[in-house]
Amino acid sequence: MQELREATMADAPRIGALLAALGYPGTAGFLGARLDQLLAHPDARLLIAEDGDVVCGLLSLHFIPQLALVGDFCRISYFCIDADTRGRGIGQALEQAAARIAAQRGCDRIEVHCHARRTEAHRFYARQGYVESPKYLVKSLVER
Repeated sequence: MQELREATMADAPRIGALLAALGYPGTAGFLGARLDQLLAHPDARLLIAEDGDVVCGLLSLHFIPQLALVGDFCRISYFCIDADTRGRGIGQALEQAAARIAAQRGCDRIEVHCHARRTEAHRFYARQGYVESPKYLVKSLVER
């Protein structure tokens, strides 16, 4: 039986494992501080999916007020379902919960940046009604 809930600090180890599976290893040294910051932020939410007592999914949201548009928008910043539990509706349940929360917050749309290599995720988003919006630009503020 799956359950959706808000994340807590106690979820940090499993969140770290899900982030590693998403391609972000090495978060152990700073994840606690970032999680603490996110959980306290009034314009952010972090949802967790549990299957039994195992955290098997996460979805983080940020709400962004718009200056020139009536509705705000919601951005999905991280979304991961454990590979062993995919195909069981957990991702769909999290996305639907995100849409409800975004609508309650006055958002008129949700956006997500999803790297071109994540073709399986693209198919998932298309099934949920997302459409491609071309051109996404980014500028790094740190030297590599």
